[in-house]
Amino acid sequence: MLAQQRQAVILDRVRLTGGVRVTDLAAEFGVSDMTIRRDLEVLADRGLLAKVHGGATTVHPGATDEPGFAAKSDRQRGEKAAIAARAAHLVRPGMAVALSAGTTTAELARCLVDVPGLTVVTNSIPAADILHRAARPDHTVVLTGGVRTPSDALVGPVAVAAIRTLHLDLLFLGVHGMSVRAGYTTPNLMEADTDRALVAAADRLVVLADHTKWDTVGISSIAALDRAHTVVTDPGTPDDALAALREHVPDVVVAG
Repeated sequence: MLAQQRQAVILDRVRLTGGVRVTDLAAEFGVSDMTIRRDLEVLADRGLLAKVHGGATTVHPGATDEPGFAAKSDRQRGEKAAIAARAAHLVRPGMAVALSAGTTTAELARCLVDVPGLTVVTNSIPAADILHRAARPDHTVVLTGGVRTPSDALVGPVAVAAIRTLHLDLLFLGVHGMSVRAGYTTPNLMEADTDRALVAAADRLVVLADHTKWDTVGISSIAALDRAHTVVTDPGTPDDALAALREHVPDVVVAG
């Protein structure tokens, strides 16, 4: 395979999965690690991917870039489903839980349909719709109200005022990014306010974040890393990122 052909395949893989490892690519193509690193260097110089330790990821968006819900739904589908399924094990019948907006929390809503006696508070229109369509008489679904964002979140003063009156057992928080420096972040300032209200209302915080969220930083911080009781991620999260998370978070779960 010519270098250009190999680089095209690598770029397609990064765009599809969000990240690749040098060792995996070297084994797949039957070439040396150094050859793959040169390929990644060429693609990075063209601005098509971002080199990281041991591999490469998609180019990090700007701090205010906010893809729509439909666009985000097509990314890391398998990882999000695995994260949601594992997170659902933390929910017990009769709990009052909150789901923030996001594609992974919408996946979690599907998993919660079969848990009896839940009260679910959410500012996510898709999550509320999933639970509403299930039509379980023993479920209470509270949609916060507010101003709709591109990610189908309801945010702003109306949402914050509603959330501040509540006391919740668990919050499942979807995030745009997470890092040691910035903590859990979002590209939407009003959504950050709403998420902070959800964090304050919950006894326990569970962050749902696939591997592409590590070292991605949105413009506004929701909470520091150590504010979370649990982070549920996927096997694509690098070992050094898992180590950093475990220094700050009591329970780091790798799902999948």
